[in-house]
Amino acid sequence: MPSKTHPSRPLPRRAARPVAAPLPAYRLYGERDSSGMGEMLHVESIAQRSRLHDWEIRPHRHENLFQILVIRRGRVVALLDGREVALDGPCAITVPVLTAHGFRFSEDVDGLVFTIVAQQVQRLTAEDPAWHEAVWQLRALALRADAASLQGAADALRDELQGHAPWRHLAVDAALRRLLLALARAAPGAALPAGTAASPALRHVQRLRELVDAQYRLQPGVVALARQLGITPTQLNRVCRQVLGHSTLGVLHARLLLEAQRDLAYTTMSIKQIGLALGFSDAGYFTRFFQRGAGCTPSAWRAGAAGAGR
Repeated sequence: MPSKTHPSRPLPRRAARPVAAPLPAYRLYGERDSSGMGEMLHVESIAQRSRLHDWEIRPHRHENLFQILVIRRGRVVALLDGREVALDGPCAITVPVLTAHGFRFSEDVDGLVFTIVAQQVQRLTAEDPAWHEAVWQLRALALRADAASLQGAADALRDELQGHAPWRHLAVDAALRRLLLALARAAPGAALPAGTAASPALRHVQRLRELVDAQYRLQPGVVALARQLGITPTQLNRVCRQVLGHSTLGVLHARLLLEAQRDLAYTTMSIKQIGLALGFSDAGYFTRFFQRGAGCTPSAWRAGAAGAGR
């Protein structure tokens, strides 16, 4: 069987390499809106977005999103943290949070891309450290005997996301778990070797995200976060703007908004209780904070989430 990593047919032109200017940080490619996603998961065909950009997704990163590409047919040249990899379908690529990535697809590409809020992946994989570690590695996989299993899992998750069957959110969780398991089984230990070393700014932002994930309910200030990182508040804001395009408080506010959306969608707590649990002493302030970030009131968000889950 010919190697999938070096196909004999002509490849698409080389994916554009990152330049010295900061990489853009997107919600979805080309969308800078940093308010919460309407769902914890998003799915679309690879062609749906890439054809709008002449089949090239230029290097960028996502602040709080984990992506999975599952390609049945076609070719891709992927630039992943400075390392270029060429693959023929069937193949799969995982892109962890803050990974610099860009793609060049052939025009006959047939595949799906799943965009998942990172905490959703963390929640599902936290029960097993080995599985968690396997899922959270940057990978580019040529699929052979395991292609049918992984593609079946991807199709099942797409169908649940696009459907409206009863208990949809439970079915989506189960289908995502199946896909993450299929990915881990497809290439145990086959992480992509590290490319270029992470810059100091990127390392600070990665560590900041870890601190915010652990402490967001306490709503730590910029001074407290900077002290834990061993840098000044001014330096911390500068590296956040360099890597993410917004301030340190933007990282904290995005995490608070995400947790509020999850609590509204998946718990029966009152809006006041959710606000208190997230460190807001006043329900009115929490409502105003949520409306600024999500573009609607907490009550409207909950009603919309309930309608989508039916």
